[in-house]
Amino acid sequence: MTRPVLESYQRYLYQYRKPNGEPLTSRTQRTTLQPLQVWFSWLAKQGIILANPAADLELPRLEKRLPRTILSVEQVEEIVTLCDLSTLQGIRDRALLELLWSTGIRRGEVANLEIYSADFSRKTLTIVQGKGKEDRVIPVGERALRWLNRYLHQVRPDILAVPDCRALFLAMDGLAGLTANGITLAVVPYLRAAGIEKGSCHLFRHAMATQMLENGADLRWIQAMLGHRSVESTQIYTQVSIRALQAVHGSTHPAEQREEEKPDR
Repeated sequence: MTRPVLESYQRYLYQYRKPNGEPLTSRTQRTTLQPLQVWFSWLAKQGIILANPAADLELPRLEKRLPRTILSVEQVEEIVTLCDLSTLQGIRDRALLELLWSTGIRRGEVANLEIYSADFSRKTLTIVQGKGKEDRVIPVGERALRWLNRYLHQVRPDILAVPDCRALFLAMDGLAGLTANGITLAVVPYLRAAGIEKGSCHLFRHAMATQMLENGADLRWIQAMLGHRSVESTQIYTQVSIRALQAVHGSTHPAEQREEEKPDR
């Protein structure tokens, strides 16, 4: 196995077309090539091969795309009010949606939450081994905590079927905690009912970051909330946080000022 062979495979991935005629995304190409880099690196360290042919293989750069859908405050409010609070599942789902919006945490991080992850006195949430295997403590809003407290006292004890289960959000059979896929299945119906045709749990993460930025939050604080290692990952939200930019545009662009100076007709 040589470097030219790997480069030939890389060209094959670049030129490959799916049945619908679309090429593979840069992310798909990277996730196909990265295991080879790791494998050849291990082979070289073990002395099984003399040199690593993938050592200098350049992977495709990831595309930096803006989130396609950014929920407004009004849209989020509409979504959360769709929960049927006369049912145990409706209260559970309302607590889940409120927590997603308040904290912006990932669905996998929600699945790992335990009953003592939320500190109601300090108004914080502890994320253990989030993405990147890092722990972090983030604030939670009072509104989300109220719904979480209601769920913990009125719903969770009634559906719990396995006493030693420590998961915060339970499946409705009470046998185990909600998995990441289970959280998606719980959230998506509310989005579709509100007319949001694409996206799932991550929409609340985008909404939280964008709305806090528009209300004056510093980018570094958003970075800490989202658990981004680099502020570059967080800067994408400055591009979709348009409200402040619109205000500046309206008050400073000469064409807009001329419109204001026109007399009423």
